[in-house]
Amino acid sequence: MRTLFKLALLVTATCTMFGCAHNYYNIPQETLEKKVKTVGVAPIFTDAESDIRHPEKGAIVSLIRAHNARSEKELIARLRGTGIFYAVRQVEGDPARLFSALVSHRERRDDAGIIYNKYFYKKDELRQLLAENGLDAIMFITVSGLNRQGKVFSSNYLSYLETDFNYLIMTAQILDRDGNTIWEYPNFRRSALDYPLFFPLQYPDFDEAAANLSEKVDVKFKTVAGVTAAFAKSQPSAIANGPQVSTLYAKQWDEMLSLMKTYKPLFGAKPDEKGAPAPAAPVPTPAPSATPAPSAAPVQPPPAAAPAPGAPKPAPVTVPSGDIVPEERPAN
Repeated sequence: MRTLFKLALLVTATCTMFGCAHNYYNIPQETLEKKVKTVGVAPIFTDAESDIRHPEKGAIVSLIRAHNARSEKELIARLRGTGIFYAVRQVEGDPARLFSALVSHRERRDDAGIIYNKYFYKKDELRQLLAENGLDAIMFITVSGLNRQGKVFSSNYLSYLETDFNYLIMTAQILDRDGNTIWEYPNFRRSALDYPLFFPLQYPDFDEAAANLSEKVDVKFKTVAGVTAAFAKSQPSAIANGPQVSTLYAKQWDEMLSLMKTYKPLFGAKPDEKGAPAPAAPVPTPAPSATPAPSAAPVQPPPAAAPAPGAPKPAPVTVPSGDIVPEERPAN
């Protein structure tokens, strides 16, 4: 038992020091690097026909669409900044028209205990869209409504209500030209499955129940003004000089991008921020002696032989960095 405990500590320490390799994609990382260089990001979709039960549904849908459009550039800039893909492009178009033209159907899914809406796309239309934009893959993000069981505590945490609530959720997929899912959110390749919901449209009114000395707690919809205020709450952009971004969307982008990072080798050279290998650590040279050693004829072949004490230090070799500007597509 003690041996197993020590082994577990060793594995934990190793993962902490070097980073455990984990691939959140449905294809090997090597395949991703070779075949998926240019990725497009479609306008964020709003599924108005999904299970959004708010009594003022039209106002809620309009609010979602407006904030979707404002938040797209923040996501694209963050995705470019990761350096995961060679280039990241914004796909232009009307989100409602694209959604209608591309989506074949929606399914309410319960996969590994995670309930969400999964979207399926028409292969011919998808292939045409990617070809027209010169893309290897495209990212679709959809905000939709979902009714599912939830557990909500009162403000003093002394009571709770467990029943069905109406939520807004956000799902995402990266598809290649053949319609294969390269990456998805919720992500089922993470070690601990989790799926934070985007926004609850309902709440239990504990205060009213307490005021009426009743054990029955009513579930109510948030007002349009309340939903608007929640969406309007903002924070500084993660991009330099970027505009303020809705806190709700910023949390979703953080969550998604954390599940898109490619893994690093356990014991290999650690890539720098632009993907190039980090420079090797400098090798210390011996201190020069008081009496310089006589010059000796160069000996071949050992090119890596250490210089004699006092000999002039060879000039460093400059290696091109091979920096890639992700916004530009390479010339054919």
